[in-house]
Amino acid sequence: MTTNIPLSGTRLWDSLMEIAKIGGTAKGGCNRQTLTDLDGEGRALFQRWGEAVGLTLTVDRVGNMIFRRPGRDPSRKAIAIGSHLDTQPTGGKFDGILGVLSGLEIMRALHEAGAETEAPLVLINWTNEEGARFSPPMMGSGAAMGVFTEAEVLAKQDADGKVFGEELRRIGWQGTADPAELRELGAYFELHIEQGPQLENESLDLGIVTHALAQSWYEVTVTGEEAHGGSLMAGRHDALMAAAPLIAAVEEIALSAISPTGEAGRGTVGCVNVYPSSRNIAPSKVWFSVDTRHGDPERLAWMGTELKARAADIAARRGVKVEVLDFWHSPMTQFAPDLAERLRAAARARGYKFKDMPTGIGHDAVYMAREVPTVMLFCPCHGGISHNEAESITPDWAHAGLTVLADAVLAAANAA
Repeated sequence: MTTNIPLSGTRLWDSLMEIAKIGGTAKGGCNRQTLTDLDGEGRALFQRWGEAVGLTLTVDRVGNMIFRRPGRDPSRKAIAIGSHLDTQPTGGKFDGILGVLSGLEIMRALHEAGAETEAPLVLINWTNEEGARFSPPMMGSGAAMGVFTEAEVLAKQDADGKVFGEELRRIGWQGTADPAELRELGAYFELHIEQGPQLENESLDLGIVTHALAQSWYEVTVTGEEAHGGSLMAGRHDALMAAAPLIAAVEEIALSAISPTGEAGRGTVGCVNVYPSSRNIAPSKVWFSVDTRHGDPERLAWMGTELKARAADIAARRGVKVEVLDFWHSPMTQFAPDLAERLRAAARARGYKFKDMPTGIGHDAVYMAREVPTVMLFCPCHGGISHNEAESITPDWAHAGLTVLADAVLAAANAA
């Protein structure tokens, strides 16, 4: 079950540190947001590394980078490895990039050994996984799998009004390939840091990701009436004072959304905008985002219903208008059991400790699973910290993920 190609954990680690210099921050993290000049620089380095080991690069119309290594049987569907190069504004060195560069290390080792696989291999860098600059996230894989149309992706604007398609062309990374061609892959593997503390807390080496939790995102607008800070409190219709208990309710709702198995929900308010944002004016408008997640789709739906009920109650009591709009939904997604078993077999053969687990976080694999047999593999990260400049892992954790990923990918590529 274990491969004997010359995989190098040291070379993987050195590559992680090298690409982290592109957009490196003073606190040791990375700011390499999608379709920025730094993203273009990271892509160019990745291209040089891939082509140096004989991979052929294709870029599709939404900017996904697709490297291909031929197999002995060109009629077989390709086995793919992928993740993303883009980061959050205050991101770390490992989120996404670990999966991309582990795939590259597998290609490097195959090249070094002069080895062939039966099926072709593909290595993918997905465009805009993070959704930090252009929202929603996972646009590259979403366009490829038909979740979004190419037109709507290319028309998205960032906070400064810059258009996705124009920025993609500006940095020189809009290709001509049809992203829908990626629906013809035979399997997709993605290695990622856990972005949670379970594996480290349980002294485990790896997590086999069996499914993704359902998610529903909302946008909430509270509209009241401006008032001078010196005016009497009675009679005010302060949008922020109305928004505050509704924001607090997001956490209350998540903690009370207990499933029959005892699992609670997850709720986050990540963005808040206040208008007119003056020190001595009671605000007339507040907008905020709400992110809800749950392993039980029924409890997730209840969370949205309860949020809207709380909003209606606050609006009536405070004399304001509260609008809760559905923004984005991702259903619970099952990953391929046979691919998960390949990862388990590889982990057992190498003596690694692991557990089956879900992901509560969106990844490109979640969209891929709609059209292509897909699985994810997690390695630990210190304290579960991610989307943070302090994000860190150990070289041993990275090496464990690399070797098990390689064994499972090559087993799939060479299976009868």
